[in-house]
Amino acid sequence: MRALYYNWVDYLDDEGRGGGVSVYQRNLMQALGQCPETELTFFSSGVSYDLVSRAPRWERVRHGPDQDRDRRYEIVNSGVLAPAHHSYGDPAQLSHPATEEVVYDLIDATGPYDVLHLNNLEGLPVSVLEGVKARWPEMRIVLSLHNYYPFCSQVNFWHQERMSCVDFDDGRNCVHCLPERHETRNLQLAAGLSYRLKAAGLRPGSWVFDVLLFWSLRFGAHGARMLRRLRGVPRRVRLSAIGSNPGELQALLPPDGSPFLARRAQMVATINTFCDVVLCVSDAVRRLAVGHGIDPTLAQTSYIGTREAERFEKTSPRAIPKAPPQGSEPELTLGYLGYMRRDKGFYFLLQALETLPAPLARRVRVVIAARRGDKTTMGRVAALGKHLAEVDYANGYGHDDLDQLLDQVDVGLIPVLWHDNLPQVALEMHARHIPLLCADMGGAQELGNCPEMVFPAGDIAAFHARIEALLEGAVDFDSYWQGARPPVNMAEHREALLQYYKA
Repeated sequence: MRALYYNWVDYLDDEGRGGGVSVYQRNLMQALGQCPETELTFFSSGVSYDLVSRAPRWERVRHGPDQDRDRRYEIVNSGVLAPAHHSYGDPAQLSHPATEEVVYDLIDATGPYDVLHLNNLEGLPVSVLEGVKARWPEMRIVLSLHNYYPFCSQVNFWHQERMSCVDFDDGRNCVHCLPERHETRNLQLAAGLSYRLKAAGLRPGSWVFDVLLFWSLRFGAHGARMLRRLRGVPRRVRLSAIGSNPGELQALLPPDGSPFLARRAQMVATINTFCDVVLCVSDAVRRLAVGHGIDPTLAQTSYIGTREAERFEKTSPRAIPKAPPQGSEPELTLGYLGYMRRDKGFYFLLQALETLPAPLARRVRVVIAARRGDKTTMGRVAALGKHLAEVDYANGYGHDDLDQLLDQVDVGLIPVLWHDNLPQVALEMHARHIPLLCADMGGAQELGNCPEMVFPAGDIAAFHARIEALLEGAVDFDSYWQGARPPVNMAEHREALLQYYKA
């Protein structure tokens, strides 16, 4: 069986983009690569651009690690910038014939394939699904929903970077959703410089790469502005290049938001017509997808496999709360892994811990592993140490750090404020028999299947009540683990995928 995989960014990306989906894609390539009956190829699109030529083309990946170089390809100069917010509202997300033809040529030259498995649609025009099916009707098309891009131009129903979007309002809410937008050509310039530096052998994170990219972009943008002024040419504004000025946007978009309404309808119709199966990474995702129009006969819940699943067999549940030293009260160590982002619930968590009543706070420790935020945020993290029993902070983490980071954690925190599909951090903690205290949004709560460990998203009082219950030993963790869903290992996931591929 020959399978072609897609995500907007290379799964071995030197810049570490793509989050948990890239981790999943790496694991999947490794797991299926061990299966003699499969031959795997991968391509990405929407992040590599030329500085001069704008015609789309495909090529073997010329940068990054040498690993898998014979099966990694990319579309250069895609008509659809990725990730999604770089091409927000751009009609090319629906159709871009030049990019579509390059995808067909890539498949022609490197195929034939039995299955096209897309782990995203960002970076491609959705009309490519129709063209693939027309040219190769026997090829199965599998789409995995790791986010909500087909329904939401911003991908995660997170309105104006501050709240969960609960009312599409026929596209009107999308008109002013993104608080900031960048000029398309500037984004392509940055991507082009990065692409050329990487193709020349310079690695992101190196001193030479970072300095050259910074100064080239600074002088390049300044030069472009000067040239426009000398020529007397007004700045061209595309839909995907509009700034935060509402007047600019209204000049190009009907105030009724009809382009976004049409976008959602065309995305859903194209998926329903040309995909053979839509894999939803949790039941929560499936409910949301079906609720937004995906054919329920196509939508299947398929929990992703994880290499962390092996830890489930090597660990066991721990007593919660910890037995206290003689004469002291039980204590609890909480763990937060991931990003200092509002949608992930980090700032909600800060406020919830800052306002935790003192009798509870002095019995709570917290481990935070997330890349540093701004000065104000880091000041709040430091100040927590004076309110709680202890704060242990790590500036991000790698896979090899997990066992040490989580060694003392009693309960993992998933306080998300959006419909987080199924966070990798939830799987990493769950696989180590660390129970999860979850907001009632997204798929993480399905791992424990325990209502006592779920609180309404954004509800500080409810969060405090859950902490108090944990400290008082009021949660039955024998029942929690009896009802918990064992993590899916990569071998199990591989076999499940092969069934979808052959169906």
